Amino acid sequence: MIAVSEDRQRLVRTAARALARGGLVHAYGHCSQRLDRAHFLVCAARPMGLIGPGDPGVVVPVDGPLPDGVLGEVRIHQRIYARRPDVGGICRTQSPQVMALSTLRRTPRPRHGFGAYFAPEVPLWDDPQLIRSPDRAEGVAAALGDARAVVMRGNGPVITGRDLIQAVVLSWYLEDAARVELEVLKTGLDGALLSPEEAAERATDAGRIYERMWEHLTAGDPEAG
Repeated sequence: MIAVSEDRQRLVRTAARALARGGLVHAYGHCSQRLDRAHFLVCAARPMGLIGPGDPGVVVPVDGPLPDGVLGEVRIHQRIYARRPDVGGICRTQSPQVMALSTLRRTPRPRHGFGAYFAPEVPLWDDPQLIRSPDRAEGVAAALGDARAVVMRGNGPVITGRDLIQAVVLSWYLEDAARVELEVLKTGLDGALLSPEEAAERATDAGRIYERMWEHLTAGDPEAG
């Protein structure tokens, strides 16, 4: 079994609670951090806001059966890590605005700053069923392609990042992009989209963009450093 440092365990626990604090998960959801090309660490299989200091995550192989006690939808993480060597962290959330928008077979469009991070589009996996088989997990990973997130119709999104911190922050950005999309739809108007050039310039990581949102989402956490 691969050894996991306490720092990595702490990161996964803190990320899980940050997603709960941000209203992006409830009883359901999970997150993971890549350890190496062949393994990742997934949070404990319990409501993420209830994961306490010292609750260990589980090491999961990128290829192979899920360890005992690991949730079935963690197969999505396996297939994404296998396909995407650039991905270092994954969040499976239950974001309410993204969920609502997905029932219209829509995903957030690049209309404002946070939406720019998902330009040109967020792909949709057009199947409302839980992802508990290898074939469905492979389908979701294939639908994701090179994007930062994929939305499963009526089932919530999966968000990726270069590490787990970025994935958590992008999870918040995606939810805000869905909020804006729904507000625009209420007007009955179409509204402007960011051009590819505008989106590329706006989707910056300068100015401690990710770090400041991480600090906001982890404020008051017992293990936040």
